[in-house]
Parts: sequence; structure tokens; C-alpha cells
Amino acid sequence: MSLISTPIKPFANTAYKEGKFIDITEADIAGKWAVFFFYPADFTFVCPTELEDLQDNYAELQGMGVEVFGVSTDTHFSHKAWADSSPAIGKITYYLVGDQNHTLTNAFDNLRPGVGLADRGTFVVDPDGIIQLIEITPEGVGRNAAELVRKIKAAKYWREHPGQVCPAKWEEGGETLAPSIDLVGKI
Repeated sequence: MSLISTPIKPFANTAYKEGKFIDITEADIAGKWAVFFFYPADFTFVCPTELEDLQDNYAELQGMGVEVFGVSTDTHFSHKAWADSSPAIGKITYYLVGDQNHTLTNAFDNLRPGVGLADRGTFVVDPDGIIQLIEITPEGVGRNAAELVRKIKAAKYWREHPGQVCPAKWEEGGETLAPSIDLVGKI
């Protein structure tokens, strides 16, 4: 079953953010755009490259009103230890959420059965708490934060401009489409 267009489920987790442990719930994202960026585990190989890439795009996401939550099934203590020992992770200023009980990972149906690790999954939630974008990649394939930013811009545009849709490779300021009977078969 796809989670697209479904509301997020309630959650309560502890995150590590800039030297502090912070309790978070679904109430913390109410009225905001949010990215839940699941990764398999701390102290691994592809994960730090993705998390650092996401950090490199975090200021732009914040400027768009988007909050970011990196999530793995590690504890918030493990996130702190990783940040303390890795230059790439140490520069992260978004939330690193501990989900050792798998509550959040299961709420997004993103737990690898029998393994206890999250899949490499990205979920974008709109201000109403509705999941609008999902991307899942296999463990050995890293994601591209610049493409995530592009997709969020398209989702925000689509939400703010009813009756218009964003075609393939749409970039901010680009041409959109207004679906109609006149366009059927002409594109």
C-alpha cells in the first residue's frame, strides 16, 4: 500500500541536534513542510555522504520553510557519538532522530523485515501532515539532496497553484501545465 496522500501517524522520539537531546512529536511539524530522511545506520559508508549532502542543502530547505529529520534505528546517544567522531556528521545542524524502538520507522512502513534497520527512504510531509513525496533506494545507492530540493519546490508549487502541474524536470520558474481535455494526446 502506498503512503502517498496519507497522514503521518503519531510519534514521540528523541533527537540529537547541535549538542542537545530534544524530544519531538508530530505536533512539532504541524503547519510546516518536513522531510523524514531515513538511513540504515550510524557509522556506515553511504549514509554519511547522504547526510552531509543534505546538510549542504539544509539552509536552502530552511529558507523554503522545510524542517529536516534524519532518522535511523540507532539511539540518539549513538547519533551524538557519531557526530563527535565524524567531521561529516559533526557539521549537521538538522535533527538526527533515534528510533531504536522502530516506532517512527514502522509508522512510515520503512523497516527492513527481519533486519531491524530502516530502508534508505525519504518522505516529504506537507503542512497538513500529509505525505506528498516518497523515494526509496536500495542500500548501496545514495540519494541526491539537490534533486530532493527540486521535488519539494515542485510539490510546494503544485499545492499553492491548484489546477497546475509540474512536468518532468520542472525547475522553479519553469513552464507548468494546466491539465485539460485540450492537452490529451498533444504532449
